[in-house]
Amino acid sequence: MLTDTTAELRSPSPSLVLRAVKWLIGKRPPVFPHDAEGFAARMNGRKLPEDAPMPGRFRQRFIVEERMVQGQKVVTLHPRSGPAPWHMLYFHGGGFVQPMFTVHWPLVAEMVERCGISVTVPLYAVVPESPHAAQDALADATYAELAASHDPARIILNGDSAGGHMALALALRLVRSGGPLPGKLALFAPWLDLTLADPAIAAVEPHDLMLKIGTLRACGALVAGERDPASAELSPLYTPAAELAQLPPTRIWTGRHDLFIVDSRSFAAKLRAAGVDAKLYEYEAAPHVFMAITPTREAKDVFALLKAFIAS
Repeated sequence: MLTDTTAELRSPSPSLVLRAVKWLIGKRPPVFPHDAEGFAARMNGRKLPEDAPMPGRFRQRFIVEERMVQGQKVVTLHPRSGPAPWHMLYFHGGGFVQPMFTVHWPLVAEMVERCGISVTVPLYAVVPESPHAAQDALADATYAELAASHDPARIILNGDSAGGHMALALALRLVRSGGPLPGKLALFAPWLDLTLADPAIAAVEPHDLMLKIGTLRACGALVAGERDPASAELSPLYTPAAELAQLPPTRIWTGRHDLFIVDSRSFAAKLRAAGVDAKLYEYEAAPHVFMAITPTREAKDVFALLKAFIAS
């Protein structure tokens, strides 16, 4: 265990299944090009990406609701027993520029079944075909609808990578506007600084199979447009302490072979310094968004911790 009470090392060595999956990931083409030039070429004139379809068997496993919010599909999965007391609003990752991946659906399903919660997933339009501001607007509208029909104190905001950014940014907008806050905040490997300014990140880069600093900075600049990517609006790591202090209890899960581990540590420390009930869980040699590799020991530990967090 780590001595810092803000962070806890949950897995001191990677499981065999995680090692095998990492080996496979290393053999496949990267989700994101490994340099800024390749990223720019990928984005230039690409075919509009589509969300991975929800597996058809989910309609037997869950109660499925689908609706349109601001012209975009929003999907809710309830346990077969019906709507749960706790409701999660989940934002998928993909650097704000990629749609819902196939691996996101099993991740959502595991949280419904293992945690006994309902989960709502906005299938938001992506940058650059749609502006980043439209993603935030959809997040705001979806949360407002949910909070109007469900006790906000029993809503948990969650997301992975860029989706973790979206969940946190939504909570911070509610802090600034005085809107009803969610009861809890959970972040899976959140992207907290679009500029990746901390020099310590460079030491992690050789171990990260998926993310590279140059690519992410180029992606962050694309998302920001004419805005400052280092502003607190776009990089929540720089949020003033007075605003952080109003956030609900927060948990963060990040692998140590993930570029975002550095900023996750800094942010968790800032939350604790601001008086927030915050905790960071780390996993040795785990890659970016490792909890989406649902059969692993590490992912199962995440779901157990998430269930306990919701129940606490």
